[in-house]
Amino acid sequence: MMATVDVLVTGHVESTQAGDSSVHPTVSLVRDGDLVVVVDPGILSDPALITDALAGHGLSADDVTHVFVTHHHIDHTRNVGMFPHAKVVDVDSVYDGSLWLSHDGDGHHLGDDVSVIETPGHAQECAALVVETDEGTVVLTHAWWFADMTPVMDPLAWDQTALERSRDKILAVADIVVPGHGAPFRPADVTAVALGGDA
Repeated sequence: MMATVDVLVTGHVESTQAGDSSVHPTVSLVRDGDLVVVVDPGILSDPALITDALAGHGLSADDVTHVFVTHHHIDHTRNVGMFPHAKVVDVDSVYDGSLWLSHDGDGHHLGDDVSVIETPGHAQECAALVVETDEGTVVLTHAWWFADMTPVMDPLAWDQTALERSRDKILAVADIVVPGHGAPFRPADVTAVALGGDA
């Protein structure tokens, strides 16, 4: 059985009536055998959005084995501590309790069908999770913010040129992309894709 990807929370970046910004990352669940990964559990209006969505899949925070962060901006990392037994994985490291361990970097496998690729651009330390599923290759990334593949010019990019190279790298393998703050889409036709439940 191949790995699965379910979106737990579809993210957004919106202006409030008060003129502030409301931000949710897109938070996803990846399963591959005994591997249970939550991707980008960042700032949310209510952390129960994650726990309730996990419960809908028969899981609790205690069942999560790994948390993957695409980069270290607070809107994608705020709720990493919700998962007491999880190892945290980023572009080149594994954080296991008090241990700060390195991993193989580009191509590092978390499971048979789940691997990490380096995708700098939005931030220097950006990485994406590549998941082989029955629906094709799903890439969870912040190379794009939204499902319409915008913004083309990332206003917060560490390096736009590096970002363009990372986008090309992703598009070479992805059948479906899960962006940083939007719904999954198929790059071939920029069509939104439903992956699991949405809190």
